[in-house]
Amino acid sequence: MKSLRSLLDRVGRNFEKGGRLERFHPLWEAADTFLYTPASVTKGGAHVRDALDPAKVALLSDWRHEVIRWLGVGYSPDSMTACIVHGALYFLPLYVVTMVVGVSWEVLFAVVRRLEVNEGFFVTGILFPLILPPTTPLWQAALGISFGVVLGKEVFGGTGMNFVNPALAARAFLFFAYPADISGDKVWTAVPPGAAIDGFSGATVLAQMRQMTGPFADQPFSWMKAFIGLEPGSMGETSALACLIGAAILIGTGIGSWRTMAGVTLGTIAMASVFNLIGSTTNHYFAVPFWWHMVAGGWAFGTVFMATDPVTSPFSDRGKWIFGALIGVFVVLVRTVNPAYPESMMLVILFMNVVAPVIDYALVKANVRRRQKRRAET
Repeated sequence: MKSLRSLLDRVGRNFEKGGRLERFHPLWEAADTFLYTPASVTKGGAHVRDALDPAKVALLSDWRHEVIRWLGVGYSPDSMTACIVHGALYFLPLYVVTMVVGVSWEVLFAVVRRLEVNEGFFVTGILFPLILPPTTPLWQAALGISFGVVLGKEVFGGTGMNFVNPALAARAFLFFAYPADISGDKVWTAVPPGAAIDGFSGATVLAQMRQMTGPFADQPFSWMKAFIGLEPGSMGETSALACLIGAAILIGTGIGSWRTMAGVTLGTIAMASVFNLIGSTTNHYFAVPFWWHMVAGGWAFGTVFMATDPVTSPFSDRGKWIFGALIGVFVVLVRTVNPAYPESMMLVILFMNVVAPVIDYALVKANVRRRQKRRAET
């Protein structure tokens, strides 16, 4: 390892200021810091918003994905090996394309701006393929991540400057640009022709609930299977159990905000309960209880891994509660009253990303007014 360190130091002189390859310093720095800890590190509280380590989030996300595979999602649960191999055949190509294309954009912007390559993309790079259907074409994944990185982040200044989640922006681009491929029955279950699976193939649980004509009480789905992750869906969103484990780890390590997660949960419970009390003779979705909203679609994944993004959520504790609660309310609202869009977590979080600065601004202004009032009274 010492010889490799010495080699990198010798080669690195060409990339330092005044060297022949000075312009490409970000590229060399990215490779060097990938292998070794940077020579200069921060000693104090350098993070304004959150002490976030993107590498930790990426590792936790990847671990969560492997848990899903071990639980048997995506193939016959009778064979653990078949589940892992079959799932990898769909996930790994999307992951490789996402990383190659995304990192290329990151390096290009770093070279042009003469800045270091930020490791924040590793979070986006692991989250984006996890929220895609397994049969997403690779060229669509490349287009989507290009949109998310370039127009969702880099044009605003790069990591830490984006006001929307880049992974969700990439997913939203594919949702609107290629609706026939990114949503619908054919994309949700990746099963070879003629293969048998434990359960049904076709649309997600949310989509099938929307297609029901009878009362919700007569629905044929298993809540426990949906909770574990044995119902079809996007690759990283099917297991609420795995998301729950991930939430415990993120909260325990201080990476994810428990206030945001709790806010989403309370907002979902409140709004679903309101619709349950109102009832409807024409829309059976009014009868869907909150515990079904939490295991269907991308609710769990979005709550744990997307809504808690420290860059695109409010920085104040009270703001996180409000932010999360509004996400929960709007998710249930859209799912219930909009028959054309049974899933809503992605667009709701993107909408709330835009609203987050307004929440912070309103809370700061209210605090300033309270202090001014107290000062006037004294």
